[in-house]
Amino acid sequence: MISQEQIPAVVDHMIYDPDGKKIGEARHVFLDERTGEPEWATVRTGLFGTQETFVPIQEGRVVGDNIEVPFHRTKVRDAPHMDVSKGRLTEQQERELYSFYGFEWDDGTQRSAGDEAGTGAGAEGAAGAAGAAGAAGAAG
Repeated sequence: MISQEQIPAVVDHMIYDPDGKKIGEARHVFLDERTGEPEWATVRTGLFGTQETFVPIQEGRVVGDNIEVPFHRTKVRDAPHMDVSKGRLTEQQERELYSFYGFEWDDGTQRSAGDEAGTGAGAEGAAGAAGAAGAAGAAG
């Protein structure tokens, strides 16, 4: 599990699948609005890293200077693309991502629609700001 303290170790670092294959570079981390814990990361995929795709990081872990998630590279690259410019997901977008990754949506426990917890190099995370509307971190 990735903690708030590890957000700087996620942003701008490579994300790998369980087989050690590179998925791409993490660009943003989104927090669960209810718990304040990191829930999603966006990862640059595609030719020359021109697309950003959401990947769940609740079960991810920091390994050295990289992040490992329990989803294969092909799965992440096929994920629905969401607009990250608003700094949060709508409930409909999150339901779509949950469905894609095989998670069950439970209105009581799977609510995140996340706040963004850091963008760009040197992001400091969102300690104390989780659950607030809008972006929860600061770019360095």
